[in-house]
Amino acid sequence: MQINVSKPYLPDIKKYNAYLERIWKSSYLTNFGPLSQELESRLCEYLGVSHLLLVGNGTLALQIAFKVLGLKAGDEVITTPFSFVATTNTLAWEKLKISFCDIDDKSFCIDTSKISRLITPQTRAILPVHVFGNACDVKTLENIADSHKLKLIYDAAHAFGVKYGGKSIFTYGDIATISFHATKIFHSVEGGAIIFEDKNLLDEAKSMINFGLKENMPNILGINAKNSEFHAAMGLCVLDDIEYIMQERGRIWEYYYEKLKNYYALQDLSTNSTNNFHYFPILFETESSMLTVIKILNENKIFPRRYFYPSLDTLSFYHNLKQCPISQDIASRILCLPIYVGLSRKEQDMIIKHLVK
Repeated sequence: MQINVSKPYLPDIKKYNAYLERIWKSSYLTNFGPLSQELESRLCEYLGVSHLLLVGNGTLALQIAFKVLGLKAGDEVITTPFSFVATTNTLAWEKLKISFCDIDDKSFCIDTSKISRLITPQTRAILPVHVFGNACDVKTLENIADSHKLKLIYDAAHAFGVKYGGKSIFTYGDIATISFHATKIFHSVEGGAIIFEDKNLLDEAKSMINFGLKENMPNILGINAKNSEFHAAMGLCVLDDIEYIMQERGRIWEYYYEKLKNYYALQDLSTNSTNNFHYFPILFETESSMLTVIKILNENKIFPRRYFYPSLDTLSFYHNLKQCPISQDIASRILCLPIYVGLSRKEQDMIIKHLVK
């Protein structure tokens, strides 16, 4: 049996069908339907946030965030090169200038001590990533953004349910975005959300994702970035089971930790935040030793993933002039192990056996 790095959580199909029956009864398929509204409300309650807007995916969430905060082509945004490519693709797609800041070699998050020296007269925003759900140094980032009058947008794609200082990680910054892709802890098959502190920004973004309409008339420049009732139905089903999902992932994460902590370097987790057990990355001493282990695992039908590889500052289509050696080094030696609801202890032991030989 093949073991992949992740496996989408699928709820009881009978429960999903019950939500589908509500769609059939209402004939509401999209356009901020009742299930979408219910999911937004329940997510606000669960996550401890005030204003949340569902969108089609996490990539669109970032693009809408840039637009609603008034970023324009040519504006410079400081971000991390150690992330999934969508983080910086959105910047390039919106013709924003990417300024890479290297990462901390222990937390894997953006190195806040290096940000200030990168700020120029063209800098308008900072886009940090809570890497693998590990909270950034949000207090320092907030101080930098405030002192330089910069927008602070968090890519929190991995940070579902994380709390920092006793409150939701999504309450920090001007905007936080999240992905609800099928591979995430909480998912709606495809989907994402934008979390705002300012309700006026929520209202503007809601118009923006619906062709810019206000009272059914064109009002501002907009696109179609809405999600459907079918996606909301899946989200509601998964949210019903979220405590079980977290518990199971925590069990798997803790077992890896106990068995591997003396063999591999592990990510330093923020002492101010909770762990949502989204990923279990391990760091090898060399890239060659990692590639050897990957080959052995693959031969045994185990498929971990090189998250995040390559370091984004090495991609030619960003026309980047600044190299980030720490990110490049970490990206070359890091491997994320399989973790998902349903991964058995026997399967975990088999993975661990090949890692500690």
